[in-house]
Amino acid sequence: MADYYDLLGVGRDADADSLKRAYRRLARQYHPDINKEPGAEERFKEIGRAYEVLGDPQTRARYDQFGEAGVGGAAGMPDMGDMGGFADLFETFFSGFGGAGPTPGRAQQRGPQQGDDLRYDLTVEFTQAVFGQEKEIKIPHLETCDSCGGSGSKPGSAPATCNTCAGAGQVRRATRTPFGSFTQVAECPTCGGTGQVIVDPCSACGGKGIKQVRKKLRINIPAGVDTGTRLRVSGEGNAGLRGGPSGDLYVFLKVKSHPRLKRDGLTINSDINVSYLQAILGDLIEVDTVNGPTKLEIPAGTQPNAVLTLENKGIPKLGNPVARGNHCITVNVNLPNRLSEQEEKLLKELASHYSARGEENHHHKSGLFGGLFSKQ
Repeated sequence: MADYYDLLGVGRDADADSLKRAYRRLARQYHPDINKEPGAEERFKEIGRAYEVLGDPQTRARYDQFGEAGVGGAAGMPDMGDMGGFADLFETFFSGFGGAGPTPGRAQQRGPQQGDDLRYDLTVEFTQAVFGQEKEIKIPHLETCDSCGGSGSKPGSAPATCNTCAGAGQVRRATRTPFGSFTQVAECPTCGGTGQVIVDPCSACGGKGIKQVRKKLRINIPAGVDTGTRLRVSGEGNAGLRGGPSGDLYVFLKVKSHPRLKRDGLTINSDINVSYLQAILGDLIEVDTVNGPTKLEIPAGTQPNAVLTLENKGIPKLGNPVARGNHCITVNVNLPNRLSEQEEKLLKELASHYSARGEENHHHKSGLFGGLFSKQ
């Protein structure tokens, strides 16, 4: 690939003005509407790519250090819609050649335009996110004016042809430059490119054809959503202009935390506290779940920090609510700080009983009994 400095015919120490002058001269020389020689269009694209890179200080620095690999992308003219002021430069200098018109994006302004998308942030309760719910919200958005039907004109009247551009939506003006006289095509400042002007504006919308209203919507929150889930409500964004379709509404969810339950993907985690006697002997207790109070069996001999599982009591899978995760419960065993005389007597008798059977050392090393008897 040719060196970009060589393509523009400048040295590597060329300043911004020198680059711009060289680019303009070569772009005019090889523009396809002027130069019909074979290879002129390809050369025009290469020149455009070279100026795109060298005209920006950051990309120029990367090119100087790493060459084409440092700036990426294939050679050739980039898409005009992504070039900003670079596209305006081409429009200014070349829109008059060969009857070329303005860029496609500007021409489309005369026709229907789709309305903007809207974002709405919604906070939902923990259980609402688990099981889903239909929820009513109020959103401010732009709707087509029902008085004028979106025309902007008072009922019974109609827009008139713009006198400035004669309905074309564009105006042309000649500009003299060192390269000669050029014709620049621009959007009509009077009608904004529509080719029409509102003579008698609608009183309800002030001639805009749209007005802002607060609308009630009922949206369906599916089971299993989480913070960051985005719901799309088609056609509930801002109304389009000149009969264009409405945009969409995007609802971003934030799920409130639960005081006792914590979510980890499809799993719900929680803790329970049991006495040392419940852990030793076992018990049937009631625990909180997203389904409400549920019976949980504490097996005899449950160890501290043991995890008990309630299957299919977790979070439903988004899009497939039949599949649910589990509810995992960590058991905290509460050891007493003080014992009554009777409790102490019974425990010492129990400890002596195990000691007599030669099992005391085993329980000192492991298990709940060892932790208890080591304090006696």
